[in-house]
Amino acid sequence: MILVCGGLADAVTELVCARIEHLGYAYRFLNLGLYPEGYHITWTWEQHTPTGVIDGPDWSLDLADIRSVFIRFLGMDGHAPLAGIPAEFEEATLAECQAALAALVEDLPCLVVNRMEGSPSNQSKPYQGLLVRKTGLRTPPTLITNDPAAAQEFYDRYAGDVIFKSVSGIRSIVRRMEARDLERLPALRNGAAQFQAYVPGDNIRVHTVGDQLFATRIRSSAVDYRYAHQQGAEVELEPTTVPPEVAMACHQLSTTLGLALTGIDLKQTPAGEWYCFEVNPAPAFAYYEKHTGQPISAALVELLREGQPLE
Repeated sequence: MILVCGGLADAVTELVCARIEHLGYAYRFLNLGLYPEGYHITWTWEQHTPTGVIDGPDWSLDLADIRSVFIRFLGMDGHAPLAGIPAEFEEATLAECQAALAALVEDLPCLVVNRMEGSPSNQSKPYQGLLVRKTGLRTPPTLITNDPAAAQEFYDRYAGDVIFKSVSGIRSIVRRMEARDLERLPALRNGAAQFQAYVPGDNIRVHTVGDQLFATRIRSSAVDYRYAHQQGAEVELEPTTVPPEVAMACHQLSTTLGLALTGIDLKQTPAGEWYCFEVNPAPAFAYYEKHTGQPISAALVELLREGQPLE
C-alpha cells in the first residue's frame, strides 16, 4: 500500500494522487490539510521498527502493510483552522503534530520520499555548495557576509555583474544588483546575505527520480524565472538532456543526501560550462511536467509502487 501525506491544495500532492488513481494502484491519503483532525495513529517501536496502525476517516492501515510513503509537509497557509486552538498557538501546534508524524515516517523500513534526514542541507546554501563541488560541478564565485565593505568590494570585482539571495532555505527572489542597492549595504550588519557572480546562459532544472533523470531547459530574460511574469518577462520550458558527467553528478548528489526525489538547479553557459546552484529535497515538479509533458509523476509513482528503500 502506498501512503500519501500532503494537502490537495498542493499541486504536487494532487498530481501524485491523480497519477496513482490513473494507474490503478492502491493507496491511502493522509490529508495534512486537516491532520490531526479525523486521524488517530498508534504505534510502538519494536527493535527500532515502528509497529501500529493509522486510522483515517474511513480507513485503517497497518504500518506493516505500507510499501512506500510520499510526504510533503504543510504550513498553516495550507491547513484548515485547528479546532479549539487559539490562533496564536496554531502554528506551533501544527508543527508539533507534523513532527510526531515525521518521527514515525523516518523509522519506517519502506521507501520514503523524502526522509527528513536528507532535507536539512537545503537550509544552508554554503553547506550544499560544498557537497556540489565534491561532485565536480562548478558553483559560482560566492560571498556570504554581513560586512558592507566586503559586499562593496565583491560588487566592484565583478563590475556590478552580481546577484543576491538568502543564505537559508527560505525562498527568496533572486535579483541582480543595481547601483541603487549599494545604498542598502549597511543593512547587512543586521543579517548576512549571499552574493554571487552572475552566470549567463540557460537555466536547467534536473529532477532525479530514483535512478531516472528528467532535465528541463528554461529560457527567460528574467534572472529568477520563477517570478518572470511579475517582471513582464516570458518563460519557455522544453525537455532537454545533460552530458553524462553532469547526470552522474546529479545522481551522486541525490545519493549522498539519501533523497529518492530531487530538483537540482543548474545553468549551462554559452561556453558550455555547467554550474549548480542548489538541491531541492521537495521539488515542485508539477510546474515542469505541466509545461513539458515529461512523465515525472509517473516515474515517481512507479518508484513508490516498487517500494524499495534506498541503500
